Amino acid sequence: MAAAFVPYLVAAQFGRRGRGRHRPAPAADRPGEHGKGHPMLRLGIDVGGTNTDAVLIDGDRVLGAAKAATTADVSGGIVTAIGDLRQATGFDPATVTAVMIGTTHFTNALVEGERLARTAAIRFGLPATRALPPLVDWPERLVSAIDGHGYLCRGGHEYDGSPIAAFDETEFRTVLDRAVEAGATSFALSSVFSPVNAEFETRAAQIIAERLPGAPVSLSHEIGRTGLLGRENATVVNAALRDLADQVTAGLRRTVADAGIGAPVFLSQNDGTLMDVDHARRHPVATFASGPTNSMRGGAFLSGLSSCAVVDIGGTTSDVGLLRNGFPREASADVSVAGVRTNFRMPDVLSIGLGGGSHVVREGNGVTVGPASIGHRLTRQALVFGGTRLTATDAAVAGGRADVGDASLVARLDRSVAVAALKQIDERLAEAVDRVRVSAEPVPVVAVGGGSILMPGDLAGVSRVVRPDHFAVANAIGAAIAQVGGEVDRVYPIVAQRRDAVLDEARQEAADRAVAAGARPGSVEIVDVEEVPLAYLPGNATRVRVKAVGELNLDGGAVYPGGHDA
Repeated sequence: MAAAFVPYLVAAQFGRRGRGRHRPAPAADRPGEHGKGHPMLRLGIDVGGTNTDAVLIDGDRVLGAAKAATTADVSGGIVTAIGDLRQATGFDPATVTAVMIGTTHFTNALVEGERLARTAAIRFGLPATRALPPLVDWPERLVSAIDGHGYLCRGGHEYDGSPIAAFDETEFRTVLDRAVEAGATSFALSSVFSPVNAEFETRAAQIIAERLPGAPVSLSHEIGRTGLLGRENATVVNAALRDLADQVTAGLRRTVADAGIGAPVFLSQNDGTLMDVDHARRHPVATFASGPTNSMRGGAFLSGLSSCAVVDIGGTTSDVGLLRNGFPREASADVSVAGVRTNFRMPDVLSIGLGGGSHVVREGNGVTVGPASIGHRLTRQALVFGGTRLTATDAAVAGGRADVGDASLVARLDRSVAVAALKQIDERLAEAVDRVRVSAEPVPVVAVGGGSILMPGDLAGVSRVVRPDHFAVANAIGAAIAQVGGEVDRVYPIVAQRRDAVLDEARQEAADRAVAAGARPGSVEIVDVEEVPLAYLPGNATRVRVKAVGELNLDGGAVYPGGHDA
């Protein structure tokens, strides 16, 4: 994931006319002036590991942005960013209609192996699946971090929905008692082909609710896709994060309310859509990789390009992804997170060790750039800021590509070093874009992130390079413009005469899920349909995935079906 954006770039870009199509509103149009209210003000916030960004958007206009250091308690950085944004734009908190927040808290907790709940993974699949029990492919350190225990019960279904074995309530209650005795406080339930038939997971969740009122329960059919181990792993990760999710979501709500904002609060999901705070509390795993997704969506919004490559360059790394119809292309294979293989929706993002703080090291007659980086210490340690470390930013300034810091401090830098560093940067960026594109045709590239000053005006294999206004806060903008989505991912037996009917059924279900999640009914559209025949299954089995998105309906709260706890 790209490191936090370089702070000094925010101040540099506001107050000047940029090259993007969205510019700060003139003073007369700013909220809070002349007594004019803005009925559709959105506040987007991105909480990164180093910086917290906040932006205010009215329709398709960016009214202002602010950046503050992220604090250990999260709320401090958000309060500062909102306060700075209010001072810059003069907006009235009462006029904000929605608050959208992107956060890396849950990803960081899993990577660090801290603040995780003691979790029991219970699978319905016997007499099948015995050879690969739950948690079989987990790193030992994470199994220990969640004090994980795996259990197997009879049940599950075939791909067509027929049961493998009947639900045995006595057996499940015995397993549940064993899990409780082992210290489990959160429960992950999985069942073979539960995306086709969720009966076993639902019945088991009801029993847990009766036996342990209020205990958090995570159901695999609500989280992952077809494919047992990846879906089960994602569900266990979700269950392990449930206690932390309660704390974080409560803190976010309280912080927004303390700022005088009474608008509903939503969190960004990793597919570029929104979920309300209650849904996020139950499904924290859905926030994974929302940072790169928001940056890509923000880049598309700022540039006006719905299909392009987006390069998000931070202080340490660069994230490169491809947008189709304004949404990131999703990974087609299972994605490993902190060493755990999962199959829930994730953007297909390529990360490389190149950023504004990357070290430039002389080696013989050449140089190497990165992957080591000074990251957020750039404004203290880079040459152009009076430091002693030669960085990619210094090379960009010395080569005339960027104008930040004090250029005189790199005036004596050997020009051949800067030229060699910039050449290597260009080659690595071009290679990364080439690896994510799906055809030989040149693609437009949108450069975002504070480190995007490294991006040249022309790049091999690229039709054009765009670095729009507000590029340094594209992640918060992506959060602010996010829509509400619904998805169906299921295996259907399809005969030739029924194909159109099955696809129409899947489209309608996806649209209904988007509306149930809080989308305005008249705004929902289908943005992706995928069919994958499964030759290894009988009966013309085909995996069908349909995604629908719509504009947020602020006339009423979002309602998510399938909740199983208070």
